[in-house]
Amino acid sequence: MALEPDHVELGRINRRALLKFAAAGAVLSFGTDPLSAQGLRVVVAGAGIIGASIAYHLARAGAQVTVVDQEGPATHASRGTFAWINATWAKQPRDYHALNQAGLSGWKSLQRLLNIPIRWNGSLEWFEQPQRQERLKQQIHEQAVWGERARFVSSDELAMLEPGVNFRGAQNVAYSENDGALDPVLATNALLDAAAGFGATIQYPCVLNDVMRRSGRVTSVTTTHGEIKADKVVLATGGAQGVGQRIADFEIPQRSTPGVIALTEPLPPLLNRVLVAPGIHLHQRQDGRIVLGEQSGAPSNEAHAKRLQARPRRFPNNTFAQQHTGRMIETAARFLPAIKHVKVEQVYIGWRPLPLDGHPVLGFSPAHADVYLAVMHSGVSLAPIVGQLAASEIINGVSTGRLDEYRPDRSFQSVKRY
Repeated sequence: MALEPDHVELGRINRRALLKFAAAGAVLSFGTDPLSAQGLRVVVAGAGIIGASIAYHLARAGAQVTVVDQEGPATHASRGTFAWINATWAKQPRDYHALNQAGLSGWKSLQRLLNIPIRWNGSLEWFEQPQRQERLKQQIHEQAVWGERARFVSSDELAMLEPGVNFRGAQNVAYSENDGALDPVLATNALLDAAAGFGATIQYPCVLNDVMRRSGRVTSVTTTHGEIKADKVVLATGGAQGVGQRIADFEIPQRSTPGVIALTEPLPPLLNRVLVAPGIHLHQRQDGRIVLGEQSGAPSNEAHAKRLQARPRRFPNNTFAQQHTGRMIETAARFLPAIKHVKVEQVYIGWRPLPLDGHPVLGFSPAHADVYLAVMHSGVSLAPIVGQLAASEIINGVSTGRLDEYRPDRSFQSVKRY
């Protein structure tokens, strides 16, 4: 789960674009025509955090929304995410960073409206390699220029911020004060419950089979629950393979990658902030459970390649799972000694939906103007702003202009951003 871009962009951003994103994050529903929303029937395929946010904003604006998912809310990528809400140095270039900043602002609004527990205590991050630490200095300076409350903290301040953490003599630990973390399953369900409160229907397990059209326009979808009348369809199906081609006649170039997330038993307060330490990510939820995310990913060998071909979400047996989580706990205990003997309650292999260039894909299919695509990594950070902007485009049927860099018909280049 390392978040390391190939480069750091120090160029200037169009000021109008930055102001657009700041304004977008300040409100929950904007740019939607209530008359256009009334009677508009939208089927959202995918009940992860992105699908849930789009469904919520659509329903809140007055659209008739049905959400379908083949298993249930937050059962795929949203369950297997570390759920760090951030707009840190890895979010490049600057307009994408601004989009993430708007996402953080949106979460603060949703937290108040929907009573979603979010810990906003920031994050602490450092690397072991001196050369990488030097780059971090440049990146944190850039963050400050871009409006982030990011700085380096002294060892004395570290001891006050995280008295239970052994920083092992680390120098130049970066403190990003705006960052937060949440429970993605809880947040997804809160969004879906709120959407249902505005009249949305949530159906699962329910598989989207096909789209029915008349004169080139969507009239309904067929599912394992039967036919559902629809005017527009949203594909928020994450890294699911083949859905885009089957429903939208367009497949998003992806290189979905696995990452292991472990969840401990509830513990007394041990950790105040997101800790991005060498080899491991940690944060503690309000229920006391500590979330661990590995940074290294699966080894590059034939055995692992074969094991991952079927995109499993669980380890093949309990022995493998215990060995893997044991190594994660051992790494984490180097920095948080109190975690050494805790019990791991859950371990999950999350498959991150990662478009080839690392950026979101948002917009109507080039082949069908009534099928909207919404696939991305950083879904947790982006969910609020994506829900707002996508709902506006779906209801109005026109581009907002704010997402022009992320359209499905762009030229995808393979860029290792994460």
